[in-house]
Amino acid sequence: MHSSKTSKRRRYGTCIRFLMKKDCFSFIQLLSPTPRRRRRFRTMFSDSLLVSDLIAEGVSGGVALSLLKLWEHTARRGVFDQKLNRKLVHITVGLAFMLCWLMFSSGRQGALFAALIPAVNIIKMLLTGLGILKDDATVLSMTRYGDYRELLKGPLYYAATITLASAVYWRTSPIAIAAVCNMCAGDGMADIVGRRFGGQKLPYNQNKSVNGSIAMASFGFLASLGIMMYYASFGFMEESAKLVIGFLVVSVATALVESHPLSTELDDNLTVPLTAVLVGSFVF
Repeated sequence: MHSSKTSKRRRYGTCIRFLMKKDCFSFIQLLSPTPRRRRRFRTMFSDSLLVSDLIAEGVSGGVALSLLKLWEHTARRGVFDQKLNRKLVHITVGLAFMLCWLMFSSGRQGALFAALIPAVNIIKMLLTGLGILKDDATVLSMTRYGDYRELLKGPLYYAATITLASAVYWRTSPIAIAAVCNMCAGDGMADIVGRRFGGQKLPYNQNKSVNGSIAMASFGFLASLGIMMYYASFGFMEESAKLVIGFLVVSVATALVESHPLSTELDDNLTVPLTAVLVGSFVF
């Protein structure tokens, strides 16, 4: 009798251990970026690609609009200095939108749907910058001196960069990551750090500082790595030493270009992403 009970306990214990191992293995498989998981994310919200991308369009647009409204509110209230408020818009909107790319389908349709959101902003910048549309909140939160015509330069180039990064390169391309991250995080932090800790000026440009340029290269590089790891965790790209070195080279190159006087004349939002695309085409 005792032997029979012991045998049953052993069998029950074996079954429980087997089920526990199986559940753990299944859980690990669920978390791993396997091809099955990648296929599932091609239609995050619905079995229909079109419906899923339309929902992703609404959610992503809502995130971008909410951020813009937040910074418009802080600009009207005077919570931050106008130049700091402008840079907070510059840093957060583009990076947040890149995080939303995950919600769209993997094919060309998803890329084009994503590109529609900043493309709408291009139209808004044109209409407001030309004086056809009056939008004091946008002018206050996105311009240096409160002149609506400024929207036809930096803000317009900013929206155009994100639109092209979405439509042409998309989330599997390190060039898209490098262009947006160095324009948003790199250039944004260069200005913030340079204004506060920019005592030592560059010998070839007294309007730029050593600390500002270091901040641009550092934050552009770190943001690129962060987005790379984010996409890699869902299986949309593979982490590699080559990508890390490539991001470092691009960030240093964009920091050097941004520090040149010509970049100020043309606009950083134009020269930085162009440099990222050009250098990235060689290093990636």
